Amino acid sequence: MHLHKYEKIWLLFGIGSLVVFLLVLGYGAFWQGTHPQSHGITIDPNNIESNEAFKPENLGLTQVEEDKYILNIAASAFYYDLGKDEDGNAVRHIRVPKGSTVLFQVASKDVVHGFNVAGTNVNMMVEPGYISSLETVMKNPGTYTIVCNEYCGIGHHMMYATLEVYE
Repeated sequence: MHLHKYEKIWLLFGIGSLVVFLLVLGYGAFWQGTHPQSHGITIDPNNIESNEAFKPENLGLTQVEEDKYILNIAASAFYYDLGKDEDGNAVRHIRVPKGSTVLFQVASKDVVHGFNVAGTNVNMMVEPGYISSLETVMKNPGTYTIVCNEYCGIGHHMMYATLEVYE
């Protein structure tokens, strides 16, 4: 069998690209520890309040240790429910000290939502029936906007909150 010069070039290019792709994938998976989430926690999307973390009294920021916090959020129809303050008003602003570790736990009541703390590495897709969680250290002080980055309907642009990291 005789291959034309250009066929040989493209064949080598294709095989070389495949080898490079597999090496990059292997490097990320085995040496960097990048793995897909394998422990998805399921929840009833019609009744997320049945889960302890998403009961109305447990929504919002909870300090669990000196520099460790859990932020439970219920996402629904153009709104992030971060709990209520002492006066019964909806919370739209969260404050955490610089250097603290925050575990974000988000569940959706209706459709697929996005959860992104703009300017940080916090970026999740929130699907009905699952609890999306991500733990990160808030190193840089500032005010960050929490936005839905997955189109969820006509009021999508109103779905936001703020997270302040203070000194």
